[in-house]
Amino acid sequence: MKIIWLLPVFLIAFIAASFAGYRDAGGIFLILAWLDLSLWVRRFSFGKSFSYPLLVGAALTSSMYFPFLYLKAGNLDTMKLIVPILQVIMFGMGTQLKFRDFQQVIRQPWGVVVGMACQFGIMPIVGYTLANLFGFDKEIMVGIILVGSVPGGIASNVMNFIARANVALSITLTAIATLIAPVVTPFLMQTLAGEMIEIRFIEMMLSILDIVIFPIIAGVIFQAVQIAGLWKRSSLFLILGSALFTVIFFLILLLTSQLTPEAFTNRIETILSLFVAGPIVLALILRGWIRENSEKFEKLLGFISMLGLLLTIVIINAAGRDHLLKIGHILILACICHNVIGYILGYSIAKLCRLDEQSCRTISLEVGLQNGGLASGLAVTMGKAATVGLAPAIFGPLMNVTGSCLATWWRGSTPNPTEKKSSDNDSPAGNEAVNDSDIVDADKKQTG
Repeated sequence: MKIIWLLPVFLIAFIAASFAGYRDAGGIFLILAWLDLSLWVRRFSFGKSFSYPLLVGAALTSSMYFPFLYLKAGNLDTMKLIVPILQVIMFGMGTQLKFRDFQQVIRQPWGVVVGMACQFGIMPIVGYTLANLFGFDKEIMVGIILVGSVPGGIASNVMNFIARANVALSITLTAIATLIAPVVTPFLMQTLAGEMIEIRFIEMMLSILDIVIFPIIAGVIFQAVQIAGLWKRSSLFLILGSALFTVIFFLILLLTSQLTPEAFTNRIETILSLFVAGPIVLALILRGWIRENSEKFEKLLGFISMLGLLLTIVIINAAGRDHLLKIGHILILACICHNVIGYILGYSIAKLCRLDEQSCRTISLEVGLQNGGLASGLAVTMGKAATVGLAPAIFGPLMNVTGSCLATWWRGSTPNPTEKKSSDNDSPAGNEAVNDSDIVDADKKQTG
């Protein structure tokens, strides 16, 4: 029996149970319908990119019908797990970063400038405009603006690979946007949302550093020790540079009286032990195993990232369930508008700036695909996950669906050969050599 034949059965059972007043039973049948569809689309190469968003749909449905399953794990408040989960995901991103990921700044500086301007210009302004246009409560508005103010998501790199876009430029834009986010994101939030709720610039900066930057540094150090070894000049440069960045940052905070000398000492000890010594020790212990099982290690990191983002989304969704029941359909519409407008304006502005077709696709996807996980984490650190965190929780799954659709559509349309530049060889297989097996492998690394 084909699994897709069960889909109408589950949907009919959901409708019947709901009309009969058996709400929980209806929820179970709806969850099964999502899971059935998620498993079925995996049979097709083009459907691999949609399987994970459909799985997220099943999880979100379960959090709406049975929120108590996600709010507590024994005596533990699951909200406290979100930041550590995101740190692990960012650590995984750091293990994949290399010096060549930043070479595009030199090779195509105009593309990087246009990409950064679009990333931190289009989405914050569009988010602010939509938030006011739809007339949400202030904290919901802040969540939409927050989605627009964070850097691009890691999923954009996978989408660009599928779309035959400029993958090297995509990785560079994601990396640079992430690195400057500790300053740019708090500034945008204070400028656009400062009148709605209190935005504490330094606290938000520290939160971004804690959630994103330091774990990435840890991942870079891990990768440097694991692959190249401490004795290599590039590895030593990465480690010393990371340590120097950490020390300088906290010295600045100390001099501006943001940290007491005692707190400064404690912070330095924590950072050096957790984000420097820890990765070095871990890399040395796992060195032999990872060299023999590098593909398994990458798949493990990808699985952890996907599972972590899934847990983050459902926990926040469960916490904000009551708000979603009131405004969920309108908020979903606002998030779709935000996402799609980002694609359109990113592509259009890149075209106006005379970038080649592949780079235009890249900037479009980079602008439209935001780091919903970081936005969710910041909402948690602000203590407003049930309100500010709702837009990021909705935006994350939606952007995976729209991004997959756009990337798959672009994949069927090869860029004009006269416009193609050195980016043809930027993807692991070369943009012309991308095939269905490449997409399957890339999809396993996809994170939102």
